[in-house]
Amino acid sequence: MLKTTGATFLAIATSFFILLFSPPPKSYYHSLFISSSLSDNASISHHLRTLTRRPHVAGSQANAEAASYVLSTLSACNIKAHIVSYDVLLTYPDSRSLTLTPSPSEPPITFDLKQEIYEGDPYADVADEVLPTNHAYAKSGSVVGPVVYVNYGRVEDYGTLKEMGVNVTGTVVLARYGEIYRGDIVMNAFEAGAVGALVYTDRKDYGGGGGDAKWFPDDKWMPPSGVQVGTVYNGSGDPTTPGWASSEGCERVSIEEVESSGDVPLIPSMPISGADGETILRSIGGQIAKDNWQGSIDAPTYRVGPGPGVVNLEYNGKQVIATIQNVMGVIEGVEEPDRFVILGNHRDAWTFGAVDPNSGTAALLEVAQRLQKLQRSGWKPRRTIILCNWDAEEYGLTGSTEWVEENRDLLASRAVAYLNVDCAVSGAGFHASGTPQLDDLLKQAAQQVQDPDNSSQTIYEQWIQSTESSLIGRLGGAGSDYAAFLLHIGVPAADMRFGAGYPVYHSMYDDYTWMEKFGDPIFHRNVAAVASVWGLVALRLADEEFLPFNYHSYALELQKRAEDLENDISDKGITFSPLFKSIEELSKAARKINNQKKEIKEAKGWTSMRRNDHVKVRELNDRLMMAERAFTDRDGLLRRPWYKHLIYAPSRHNDYGYTSFPGIDDAIENAKNLNTAESWHVVQHEVWRVARAVKHASLVLDGKLT
Repeated sequence: MLKTTGATFLAIATSFFILLFSPPPKSYYHSLFISSSLSDNASISHHLRTLTRRPHVAGSQANAEAASYVLSTLSACNIKAHIVSYDVLLTYPDSRSLTLTPSPSEPPITFDLKQEIYEGDPYADVADEVLPTNHAYAKSGSVVGPVVYVNYGRVEDYGTLKEMGVNVTGTVVLARYGEIYRGDIVMNAFEAGAVGALVYTDRKDYGGGGGDAKWFPDDKWMPPSGVQVGTVYNGSGDPTTPGWASSEGCERVSIEEVESSGDVPLIPSMPISGADGETILRSIGGQIAKDNWQGSIDAPTYRVGPGPGVVNLEYNGKQVIATIQNVMGVIEGVEEPDRFVILGNHRDAWTFGAVDPNSGTAALLEVAQRLQKLQRSGWKPRRTIILCNWDAEEYGLTGSTEWVEENRDLLASRAVAYLNVDCAVSGAGFHASGTPQLDDLLKQAAQQVQDPDNSSQTIYEQWIQSTESSLIGRLGGAGSDYAAFLLHIGVPAADMRFGAGYPVYHSMYDDYTWMEKFGDPIFHRNVAAVASVWGLVALRLADEEFLPFNYHSYALELQKRAEDLENDISDKGITFSPLFKSIEELSKAARKINNQKKEIKEAKGWTSMRRNDHVKVRELNDRLMMAERAFTDRDGLLRRPWYKHLIYAPSRHNDYGYTSFPGIDDAIENAKNLNTAESWHVVQHEVWRVARAVKHASLVLDGKLT
């Protein structure tokens, strides 16, 4: 009796001791992370001002200095930080010119192709460090041709021109930016028979709509001389190392092989200002363009041509194998150091980069500083957190792609999720995209953070009020550094930002002044809306015993998308029954693993101290982590083998857009054009491929061999 009483007393005393002296629960630290006591608006403002004091394109000394700043900041946060370098092919403008002959009777006009400094510009002393306006990886050459106006340069725009009887062959097209990726604008022009392409920013889209509208620095709009530069490369990573890392002394394909790959344009192109674009538009005759092809209220009437205006476009670029630098910071997990939660943002910018990308870099450093404060309070992550600051994203997601390709197998077996922030802040309104199993987690994080523009509500409440379509977008497009993680190796991913598009994108006017006046005047959006949500999602993925994934959301999404495709070709004899069967199996497996998670939680208590329960939790989490990998196929998409994911990928004609079931979608487009039995047979084959991938994912979730 005394022994029993003593044992009971010892158990009670031990329990009391554990409760009294054990560290706070992880949820305590998560709440602390998003509290106002840890955020620092002045610090984030300082980071942004420092990072954007000079233009810092990839491969430049200024960008190397920015890398050093990120490295030193992470190190100061007691985070183990290092630089990973790659030698990659980058291009820079060597010479360029553009001349317009409005008509045979008029003298030629030579454009100066310069973005103008504004009165009081605080960056006037370093403006000459901004690269001359160009397209990265543009084809060098000299072309002459009459101009054809092609609206946004989409495939359907060329279809409209064909219906109007306009022949594009041998012309130089003039396209306005805004609906599709600029690289696809150039590619579509080439496929239509054009010899060159000019891309301008229309006042209707970026200049405030004309009329009495003011522009930067008086308002947020793009000045008339502003030019949106950028890459026209349609691949990912270094073009000379397709599929493998650009490490020192590595194998490289030749420039001729790069050009034959189909990922770089085969005609010269150039970005130009809205003012220059309007001058060229005034020289175009022919039929009047459709109403929805027209410009702002005081713009000239847009006609389609060809001519009589003729342009002479000359561009010569230099190709350089340059060193780029990814900055990596690691906070090692205590219980599961071999499971990685990865946060990433890129550092390189075409010009000053206050919005794109260094609002995100400043937010990344803010997250790092808050994590340091948590560590001082006793927090230690369960899983490893990796903070990544990528280089050369603007050229083709290069830094992140090279790192993923170099670490492919390790990441495929250990990465829990990748969380991306590119342009953290460009205005009001929260936006998030991700793979469906992260939907609930993103919503829950947004429900915990106060809306910076309205203290009476949460970000989630603002979010649902301002969204007309689906709340959370998807990540099939190749618009930022999540691409290699999700689309190449199948790591669950999310991307978030505050604000949508912004008028001075990729121009000389994306500077600290624009951000301070129009993007985030007191830097509260950057801190509260991005760093808080971003960090909170990361903390929950890193700390929670059970990974907060819900694949039932995935199954529901796949069901809807499959039904849409089936309805689109209901008269073509294609059966989707294998896919629907696999989706049902995925739904069952998702419900089963959710129930298993619940059962383990309910059975816990003192038994949780047993090793067997730790093994069960680890095994269940591995199934949740690895299910996304099963949606990939080692052969990749037809004619796009780098993209391995069979559920999401970029649209074939818009690298920034995405399509669900991309292999099926590509095959349907081809079959509609050819309308042969063989082409429709390929569609059926692609349905089977996706059905097999979805079944593989359900088997992974189920965790049992057949």
